[in-house]
Amino acid sequence: MNRKTVLFDIIHPANVHYFKFTINRLKELGCKVIVTAREKEVSYALLDSEQIDYFKLGKNPIGTFGKLLFLLRCELKAFIIFLKNKPDITLSFGASYIAHNSFLFGVKHIALDDTEHASLNRKLYLPFIDLVLTPESYLLNLGKKHVKFPGHMELFYLNNKYFKPDISIYKLLGIKSSEKFVFLRFVSWNALHDKGQFGLSNEYKIKLVKELTKTIKVFISAEGEMPKELEKFRIKIPPQLVHHVLYYAELYVGEGATMASECAAIGTPSIYVNSLNAGTLINQEKEGLIYNLRQEEGVSEIVAEILNNPNAKNERKEKLNELNKHRIDLTDFLVWLVINYPDSKKIILTNKDWTKQFQLT
Repeated sequence: MNRKTVLFDIIHPANVHYFKFTINRLKELGCKVIVTAREKEVSYALLDSEQIDYFKLGKNPIGTFGKLLFLLRCELKAFIIFLKNKPDITLSFGASYIAHNSFLFGVKHIALDDTEHASLNRKLYLPFIDLVLTPESYLLNLGKKHVKFPGHMELFYLNNKYFKPDISIYKLLGIKSSEKFVFLRFVSWNALHDKGQFGLSNEYKIKLVKELTKTIKVFISAEGEMPKELEKFRIKIPPQLVHHVLYYAELYVGEGATMASECAAIGTPSIYVNSLNAGTLINQEKEGLIYNLRQEEGVSEIVAEILNNPNAKNERKEKLNELNKHRIDLTDFLVWLVINYPDSKKIILTNKDWTKQFQLT
């Protein structure tokens, strides 16, 4: 067994879920695992809940100049961590400061990506990595070191092997298990790639909630502030339990792409409303799992259509079961890739049948 020192970087709460099972498996196999993390919303809280030790890199400020200075500080902090811990291989979701330090120290870096519109970040990390992994629906071709895998990122943690829905979430929500509810998600628009983008207006958010609450319970997750009228609907649960909320929701409506894709992984109807698009979301809409909209026009009509269809969730779960027959266990794959690197890289770049040993179902 090739026991290595492996470094993972966390730039977004979703990254904790992408990597958590791989981290635990690698530890079980005798690897030393180092985790670096930026503070974005609940990323630190999620790492704490998973009992994963990590180095804090700090919080990304608002404003372009502040973000650039923050990235420079991350470069320096990562340099010190590399110097002290000497990783053999590193992984991140396109973290430029990890890619740069890996290149500087002669360490192979594996990047994961599913965000086509983050072009500036891609320019910062891509020349310095050894391999980039993306979902098969990724719209761009990133060259000879690019490998696409069957499925999408959320299948790292939202498949039958790893995710078991917990009905006790109803108790935490303060409602009966017979009560139906809708889950809404609003984003802050502070990321560099969010500049000039938009989703649901505050006026529409208020209007939508007023309409929904006439017939169904509403819970809202939001980055930062939202209209005062909506604060009473803000969900108050430990962040690691949100996927159970998504699973039991009748419907998800939101500006957050990750949660829309998470719904596609568990069969919950979802409406994504954001001027930004991505290959994963385009593909999920083609598969009949989500509605993928650029603006709020037409949202109310789709909400009514879904809520008036008693089979909406079952229809999506049937589609999902069929789709998963052709997907892979991403955690099994990533563990194998890291343990056997760089031989494993050669296999996935040259053997078209490499996915067969990792079939999800």
